[in-house]
Amino acid sequence: MLRRRLLAAAFDPLVVGALAAGVSGQVLPAAAEAPLEADVALVDDLVAANHILYDQGVVDGFGHVSVRHDKDPSRFLLARSMAPGLVVAGDIMEFDRDGNAIDARGRAVYLERFIHSEIYKTHPEVKAVVHSHSPAVIPFGVTGVPLRPIYHMSAFLGTGVPVFEIRQASPTPTDMLISNNELGAALARTLGNANVALMRGHGDVVVGQSLPQVVFRAVYTEINARLEGEALRLGEVNFLSGEEAAKASKVDDAILGRAWELWQQQARAKR
Repeated sequence: MLRRRLLAAAFDPLVVGALAAGVSGQVLPAAAEAPLEADVALVDDLVAANHILYDQGVVDGFGHVSVRHDKDPSRFLLARSMAPGLVVAGDIMEFDRDGNAIDARGRAVYLERFIHSEIYKTHPEVKAVVHSHSPAVIPFGVTGVPLRPIYHMSAFLGTGVPVFEIRQASPTPTDMLISNNELGAALARTLGNANVALMRGHGDVVVGQSLPQVVFRAVYTEINARLEGEALRLGEVNFLSGEEAAKASKVDDAILGRAWELWQQQARAKR
C-alpha cells in the first residue's frame, strides 16, 4: 500500500542523499492532514510514466510528471525530488491543492511542484501534468517561431502553442523556476485551453486527461519540435490546419494506448 511504501522510502539511501545535498528540492515539515491511500495501479502508472519519459528522451535527471489523486481531486501524486528514471513506488508522495506535501516526513520535494498544483487548481479537466526541459522544444520558446503540428501524431498542438514569459509574471528578475504559487498561477493562465505551453528559456508543460495521454503528448511534442526544426531549414512548412488537427487528435486519443503499452513494456525490460 502507498502509505507503507512511503514509510519504507524514508529509509532509502537515495532519500538520505537528497536531504544531505540540499540542492535538488526543498525539505518540508510534516503536514497536519492525513494522506489518502491512492490506487496501487495509479501509483504504478505514475512510476511507469517517469521511466517512459526518461527512456524517450523527454526528461533526464530533471523534470517531473504528476497525476490527480483518485480519492480526492484537490490532491495530486508526484515523486519526491529525484531523477525521474530512478523513481519507484515508494518515492511517490501526496500533495494538496497548494503544493504542500502531505506527510512529508522530512523528504525533499521538487521546487517546481507549483506548476502542478496551480494547473490542477485552474484547470479541473486536467488529470495529469508533465514538466520537462525537452531539448528540441527550447528554441521555439526563445525565437518567436511558433510550435505548430507538422504531422498527425502531434495534432494535439492545435493551431499553435502559447509561450509563458516569466518576466511578465514577476516584477523582479527570477531564476526562471516556478517556485511559488503566484508564478504557477501565471503559467496556468498562459496555458489556457491549450494542451502544451512553452516556457521561455526553460522548457514546457504538457497536460492531459490521463497519464497515458500526457506521456504521449510529451513525447510527440519533443518529436514534433525536432521535425519542425528540420523542416524549417528546408523551406516553407505546410502545417496541419486547425480542422485537420482537431480530427487527427481524436483518432490519436483513441489509439494512444498502443504506444503506452509498448513504452511501458520497454521501460520494465530495462529495469
